[in-house]
Amino acid sequence: MSTFSKFEDIEAWQKARILGDLIFSLTKKKIFDSDYKLRGQMNGSSGSIMDNIAEGQGRGGNKEFVQFLWISKGSSAELRSQLYRCLERNWIDKNTFDDLYNQAETIEKMIQGIINYLQNSDSKGIKYKNRNT
Repeated sequence: MSTFSKFEDIEAWQKARILGDLIFSLTKKKIFDSDYKLRGQMNGSSGSIMDNIAEGQGRGGNKEFVQFLWISKGSSAELRSQLYRCLERNWIDKNTFDDLYNQAETIEKMIQGIINYLQNSDSKGIKYKNRNT
């Protein structure tokens, strides 16, 4: 498969984990009590970034990994959109918005790099290693 023997080795997953913790801390603020749905969506989308990287890597096949990476990348874009709502409602300041937005964007670029690598690899993945087809 790839050079990752476990998902915890993937830098994009590591950064997504940090971002998820930051989002959780942010959404614990009292101002988010007025919109529990947005709070839940933000925690869900930030968690989905790291979870889909992990699940995709754990599948053992490059095509499946790429599929889950696309989902992860989409979750990151969803989180960036949710950050706009927070900014427009004055729940976060511009510096906080910029920091979290940039972290999500960096993770997306890293995920795209993994996708490009896997799509250009001749390997089908570890679960196909000892198969003839």
